[in-house]
Amino acid sequence: MQLADATWTDVEDTDTRLALLPVGSTEGHGPHAPLSTDTLNAESIAEAAAERYEARMNDPVVVGPSVTVGISEEHRAFDGTLWVSPNTFRAYVRETVESLAHHGLDRVVLVNGHGGNIDALQEVSARLTRDGTASVAPFTWFNAVGEHSSDMGHAGPLETALLRTEHPELVREGRIEDARQNGSDRWGEWVSGVNLAYDSDEFTENGVVGDPAEGDAARGEELLGLATESLVDVLGALAER
Repeated sequence: MQLADATWTDVEDTDTRLALLPVGSTEGHGPHAPLSTDTLNAESIAEAAAERYEARMNDPVVVGPSVTVGISEEHRAFDGTLWVSPNTFRAYVRETVESLAHHGLDRVVLVNGHGGNIDALQEVSARLTRDGTASVAPFTWFNAVGEHSSDMGHAGPLETALLRTEHPELVREGRIEDARQNGSDRWGEWVSGVNLAYDSDEFTENGVVGDPAEGDAARGEELLGLATESLVDVLGALAER
């Protein structure tokens, strides 16, 4: 069930405690991918997992409206990027989950698509769970795709592959070569294990890290399948808590 498309009586009549909350960002993703990349990918995986879990377990899952602005100040050099402070982000996510829990949806997975959100989502999940508000798990899709995870960059092969599968019309294919030539093959400026770069334009000219040409639609299908199955496992574990 898509919460935003439902009526309040639909929600009242739904017998479930399970909810997914997609969390993304609005930030530069090179010249070829939309600002909404992280949000779109999180939504794709949340929707696929809800459908698969419902079919397998005969137990409905509510998919909440996406959090579309995240902790993205590191991409501020790229036009259109929006960001909020970590404190604002944590408070917004926490209070959104509290709202879900108020209506009995107290088994919640935060389905994340942006690396900059990871630490804050871990903190929020721990606080909500420790306080007894809800059982909350942070799930970042690109950390749940097996050996593919090592190829995660930014607007690189993994994110581009998933977009080519789910939203091919939004990938500017004619700009892929520019993305490759003016991007970077490494995230950050590392010295003795320390990253000295706080903003992404310090090490990538166009916001790209990794080669988007290596992320075709076939790989995207595989990524979607792996991430979806992993998320279904997390839903099952929360349902039993």
